[in-house]
Amino acid sequence: MKERMLRRYLLYACAVAWVVLSGCQQPATNRSADKVVQTHTSIGAAETSSNSAAHHAANSAANFDYYLFTLSWSPEYCHGHPNNPQCGEHPGFVVHGLWPQFDNGRWPSACSSAPGLSNPNRMLDIMPDRRLIRHEWSTHGTCSGLTANQYFGAIRQAYASIKIPPQWVHPARTSTKSASEIKRKFTDANRGMSDADIAISCHNRYLTAVAFCLSKDLQPVACQAVTDCNARSIRIPAAQ
Repeated sequence: MKERMLRRYLLYACAVAWVVLSGCQQPATNRSADKVVQTHTSIGAAETSSNSAAHHAANSAANFDYYLFTLSWSPEYCHGHPNNPQCGEHPGFVVHGLWPQFDNGRWPSACSSAPGLSNPNRMLDIMPDRRLIRHEWSTHGTCSGLTANQYFGAIRQAYASIKIPPQWVHPARTSTKSASEIKRKFTDANRGMSDADIAISCHNRYLTAVAFCLSKDLQPVACQAVTDCNARSIRIPAAQ
C-alpha cells in the first residue's frame, strides 16, 4: 500500500515538474528579450532606460510616423572639423540624414544588421563622407523598412525635392538671420511648404542645420515634438 502511494506520488511529481518546465520556456525567453530592451540605446543621444525600451520595442521595420530630413550647414561644421572629407569643396548645405521619427519625439535606431550600399561613393555628391553614409544606414536606414538602395534613393529624392535659397547654394559671405527669416526663405523657395514643416538647429547662435519633416512618401508634413531653434539672430557663416 505504501509502495503504491509512493509510486503515485513520484509519478504526480514528475508530471508537475514537466508541466512547469515546459510552461516556463517561453517566459524565460521573454525575460531575456527584456534585458535586451533595457540595455538598448540610440546612437548619438543619452536616453533613459524607459526611452530606450520604447525605441527597441518600435524597431520593427517601417514602424514610424514620419521622416526628419536634415541638411547640415557645412561651413559651421567645418569650422570645428576642418579635416573632415566634406570640407574639401566648401559646400553650403549637405545631407546629414533621413531619420524615421515618432510623433512623440522619439525615434527607432539600429533596427537590423542588413547590408548597406555596395558602392557608397555614388552618394558622395550630396553626402560627402563615407563614414556618414555608413552610419546613416546602420543607425537610421535600417529602421525605414527599405533596402539600402531604396533608402538612399529616397534620400536623393528628398534632396532633389527641396530647393535651397540661392544665397545659400554657394555662400560667399557670412550673414545674420532670425530663425523665422530662415524658414521664410525656404518656404518662399518651396511652394506648398509651411513654417510648421521646418525645424532650425543652431549652436551658440550659429546655424548648424535645417530639417524638414516629410511623410513616408516624402511630402511636407508638420513637425511633431522636434527641437526648433527660435533665436532672433543666427549667424550663417560663409565657406572658408
